[in-house]
Amino acid sequence: MSYTPAPRDPKAPPVRINLLSDTQTRPAPGMREAMARAEVGDEQIGDDPTVNLLCERVADRLGKEAAVFMPSGTMCNVAATLAYCRPGDEILAHATAHIIAREGGAHAALGGFQITPLSGEDGQFAPETFRAALHPRSRYQPPQVLVSVEQTANIGGGTIWKKAALDEIVGIAKAHGLATHMDGARLLNACVATGISARDMAKGWDSAWIDFSKGLGAPIGGVIAGSRDFIDEVWRWKQRLGGSMRQAGICAAACIYALDHHVERLADDHANARALARGLSQIDGIEVQQPETNLVFFKPDGAGVAGDKMVAELGRRGVLLAMMDGRIRACTHLDVTPGMIEETVSLVREIVRGA
Repeated sequence: MSYTPAPRDPKAPPVRINLLSDTQTRPAPGMREAMARAEVGDEQIGDDPTVNLLCERVADRLGKEAAVFMPSGTMCNVAATLAYCRPGDEILAHATAHIIAREGGAHAALGGFQITPLSGEDGQFAPETFRAALHPRSRYQPPQVLVSVEQTANIGGGTIWKKAALDEIVGIAKAHGLATHMDGARLLNACVATGISARDMAKGWDSAWIDFSKGLGAPIGGVIAGSRDFIDEVWRWKQRLGGSMRQAGICAAACIYALDHHVERLADDHANARALARGLSQIDGIEVQQPETNLVFFKPDGAGVAGDKMVAELGRRGVLLAMMDGRIRACTHLDVTPGMIEETVSLVREIVRGA
């Protein structure tokens, strides 16, 4: 087993349609120009004006006192838990949440935290499930310190946590002395889909962050926001984790461009996801979870094609998708057009017919 990612096989067919992830986006020409023009300084000493502007804008958008620019969304989550918790503390999250399933055990390895998985359909736990998992403070059990939600729920199918459920979870947490953290990997997808502002979506949550390297199309970065004291502690962990940067304004400029140009267009990705799901649903035997945002999960097994075989066959035709949690995941983004969606459906139909 090698942990190092292998370069793409040069003999593999060229990629024509990339539905692997919205992390596959390439900076748009205007974004590249903004990066080239960026005013920069030393971010480690607070002297990069473009980074500072980005943090001010995200803090305002999320309704928080302060924010800090991080190299990745994973580092946002890890630094947040390290700021909130101490070794032996307990965090509660859905069983498929990114902090459990996709961050390499960082929270246990670096902080010694226990993450208790909560069950629930579509990547979400119900407020009553959260309430039932709470226990009285006791020397026999770990202190329950933090509850985390992932908006949208990736493995759940890109589902959107309802505002009423988020508010109820906050109320339960505060009544029991827990802090609240929102993993905002696709938070703005949820906001565009529902019409609820990011400020309102994150209201009551002690911390929340926005990922810029997914649907927003920036090459790097996330910004986490919270109280000034919390962000001050996150800065300490950012330094310890090697996340403090120098002339990071070049990257921050891409994020600012994304805020100005790529937020409302997320609706296009959602429309493409619905078109893909609609087309796949018309193929006998394919089971499709109807998308709420830009993620489409489906299983072709009923059509006589195993998921991994379907992914491999599409790859040979220059279409990239991924297996995730036993299903195929297709992710729409700004580099995916309606024509690409139509072609993908046609290729899936062709593969099924040849099965």
